[in-house]
Parts: sequence; C-alpha cells; structure tokens
Amino acid sequence: MKPVPQATSLRRAPVQRRSAERLTRILDACADLLDEVGYDALSTRAVALRAGVPIGSVYRFFGNKRAMADALAQRNLERWTERVTERLKETGEGGWRAAMDAVLDEYLAMKRTAPGFSLVDFGNQIPVGARYAEPNHRVADRLTDLLSGYLDREPDEDLRRVFLVAVETADTLVHLAFRVAPEGDERIIAETREILRAYLGRVLD
Repeated sequence: MKPVPQATSLRRAPVQRRSAERLTRILDACADLLDEVGYDALSTRAVALRAGVPIGSVYRFFGNKRAMADALAQRNLERWTERVTERLKETGEGGWRAAMDAVLDEYLAMKRTAPGFSLVDFGNQIPVGARYAEPNHRVADRLTDLLSGYLDREPDEDLRRVFLVAVETADTLVHLAFRVAPEGDERIIAETREILRAYLGRVLD
C-alpha cells in the first residue's frame, strides 16, 4: 500500500499502517460522496458512515469537510504527478510537446474517471487551501520541479511563471470543455492543445 501524501490540512499524520488505511478509506468515501451529493451536501458524518469508521476517526484527521476536501485535492495532485511521471518514462525523450501531452492527457483521464475529481481536482473547484497556496500555483510548482530536468531547463522563476500561465489557461479551457459536454468537448480540448503549443513553443523552443 502506498503511503498517503501528508496534506497540510491533516490534524494528525497517520503513523501506523492501520491508521493510514483508515485515512485512505475516509478520503475514498469523501471522493465517492462528492460525486453523489456535491460539496454543499457533503458532511463529515456521511463520510464516516460511508467509510465504516467512527465519526471521531474523521475528526482525528480533519477539523471540517473543507480540510478533508483539501486533503483529497492534495492526494489528487500526488496521483496525477505519479501518472505523468510514468507516462514520461514510457515516452522517453520527446521534448516539451510530449511532456505537455502527458500532463494534459493524464489530467483529462482523471477528470473523466477519478471519483470526486470533477468537483475537487487540485482544489480549484471549491474553496480549499490557503490563499497563499492557490491550487494552480501548486500545480505550476509541481510541474517546474517535475519537468525542468526533462526539458533541460533551470527550475527558475521564469520557468515557474511559464507553467503558471499555461496551467491557468488550460484550467479555464478544460473546465469550459466539461461544461459544454459531460466527457469534455473534444473540439475545445483540441483548441486548448493548440493554444498551449503556440504559447509554450514561443517560450520553450
């Protein structure tokens, strides 16, 4: 079993395996209920019931549902990073275009299949996280760390800003695509790729 990423929203980090497994069940239940009832109707009591744990176990880790959703967003970011990393290992050397496709494709795959992701993703859809750590900054920072070596670029503020602009652009357009069609309008997604290629080509080539 993979360890649960230590989100800043956790009241207490799990130490024993049993505690980590319980935290995983809580977050899984949270994700499933988000799809079923939405964030407004989500409750810590319902999550405890779905996870099969005492309500005290939920409060042991989280003070409220917002903290729980933030931990789910952090877990989503970790899982997405793992998927992108594996994809890049499979594709080998393909330059920034291959990296961009991996980043976007894995995000789209999670948006279509991962429980709760359509509502929480990395924290953009609901008001989670601290104001100083906005979700798209988290993603841009992660991409800078993940891709700088792959692109043979310094992980400096210039590259961080480039990724932040790309992430903000993709975030807006992908959410538009999923508002237009439940599985994401393919024409809007194709336009998103073209916009990203044009922008990244200008600054990375």
